[in-house]
Amino acid sequence: MRSYWYITFLLLFFSCSSSEIEQYTPVPYELEIPKLFQDKLIAPILPIDNPLTEEGVALGKKLFFDKTLSKDGTQSCASCHNPSKAFTDNLKTSIGVDGISGKRNAMPLYNLAWNFDENFSWDGKDFTLENQALDPVRNPIELHANWTNVANRLQSNSEYKTLFNRAFGTSKIDSILVTKAIAQFERTLISGNSKFDQYLLGNTTLTPEEENGFNVFMEEAKGDCFHCHGSNNNPLWTDNLFHNNGLDRSFLDLGLGAVTGDPADNGKFKTPSLRNLAFTAPYMHDGRFNTLEEVINHYSEGLQPSATIDPLMKKVNQGGVNLTAKDKADLKAFLLTLTDFDFVNNPNFQE
Repeated sequence: MRSYWYITFLLLFFSCSSSEIEQYTPVPYELEIPKLFQDKLIAPILPIDNPLTEEGVALGKKLFFDKTLSKDGTQSCASCHNPSKAFTDNLKTSIGVDGISGKRNAMPLYNLAWNFDENFSWDGKDFTLENQALDPVRNPIELHANWTNVANRLQSNSEYKTLFNRAFGTSKIDSILVTKAIAQFERTLISGNSKFDQYLLGNTTLTPEEENGFNVFMEEAKGDCFHCHGSNNNPLWTDNLFHNNGLDRSFLDLGLGAVTGDPADNGKFKTPSLRNLAFTAPYMHDGRFNTLEEVINHYSEGLQPSATIDPLMKKVNQGGVNLTAKDKADLKAFLLTLTDFDFVNNPNFQE
């Protein structure tokens, strides 16, 4: 009789324990949205099938820094997207686990929750953040791993099984859940506390040089930068669209054109945000410009005509907007006011 009750107790205990695990409800994660974003932007539109949770974000952060996701355990997502460098790597083009250099510069990662067209990467090949996270793991010039092997490695880790269970209600790990978790973490990477943000909130002032630089940025007769890169009314400092900005007369890298197959898209690349330029050199999709001065000189007198050049490059026939030396210097001074030191030092984004 004792054995009967003992076995019954064990069955009830494990049944209740299993039920408790299955019924665990993740805690909703509340994004910390800067006041300026609340005033100027609509709220992020998050995917219904991957809501932000405390458990999902924490898991995504752990995975983002975990070298288990690479073929030989030597690199992680953070190897090319370093938080202290605004989630770039400061290389002209990133280098994968096999020591092979790719053809693209590592894009910075922040304010991705407001990328409403959901086209990611320089060429727009990735639809949704979840899909974007799939490719670097299996890409032979990046982490060069096999997703089945990665999932098996994670599955053999008891801590990960618990974390996935708490985040997604299952301890069965696969690439879909891994990328969902990473995407959740990436959506929390918000940069919105630069000097210029504080200026717009009335908490600080600009120097005369910075103020003139902003005017150069905004004036169509001068810099004419705002059409693609936002303004005081668009604190993302990007339109999140694709443009041919006059880098080349012909293209070795077709950019968006290689994705869509439309020759009219050749040479078009996604507009990067101008936030945190102090941390993200070198610049452009191929890292060809080492300094902000080189970038400004390109738009001032280095534009190259081509069949698909953007109509916004209105002065391509004159080589560019032809800024004075002072306006160039002041424009750089303004651009540096978009630096967010709190972002690169935020402990929530560090390993």
